[in-house]
Amino acid sequence: MLRSIATSSTRRYFASSTTATSAEKKVWQVYLSGEIHSDWREVIAKGIESKQLPVQLVSPNTSHEDSDDCGAIILGMEEKRQNWDKIGAGMNNIRTKNLIEESDIVVVRFGEKYRQWNAAFDAGYAAALGKSIITLHPPSISHMLKEVNANASVVCEDTEQVVDTLAYVIRGDLPTPRDGDDFIPIADRLGAGNPNP
Repeated sequence: MLRSIATSSTRRYFASSTTATSAEKKVWQVYLSGEIHSDWREVIAKGIESKQLPVQLVSPNTSHEDSDDCGAIILGMEEKRQNWDKIGAGMNNIRTKNLIEESDIVVVRFGEKYRQWNAAFDAGYAAALGKSIITLHPPSISHMLKEVNANASVVCEDTEQVVDTLAYVIRGDLPTPRDGDDFIPIADRLGAGNPNP
């Protein structure tokens, strides 16, 4: 079965089979790294659910208090802050390293309000492992993230773009063009003289 997307001057057809491809049969593990002060993870989860994508989402511990205090709760309180932080960070690192290593895709969210040093570290670790990275952040902080973005396969500005990217990667599904009626296919933009249409 074919589905089509009409554009201004052409119609695109994409194979949409009733039998699942190997990419669709696979359950993709997606690690969601980044700030914990907004609902971006829940928005992505709802988008994945609505598109019925075979995705398992994993993330660091998103309770800021638990993340800070886990070491002291389990091993006992420390007198100095840096020791308190070190034992908590060590425990959190076990989870983070293992989940990133097991993930197929790592989504790294940066926001304007908080400095996400841990997210930058996660992106670097994922890059070192050769993981596929999707960054998610507002355009206003693109410059400061240029090296992180250079290692990302996709740079998104909102959660909808992340979900649409996953739908395309897994199933080949494309949304309505974001530019609407202003969208022009690349072959049309390059003109009839393009030697490689």
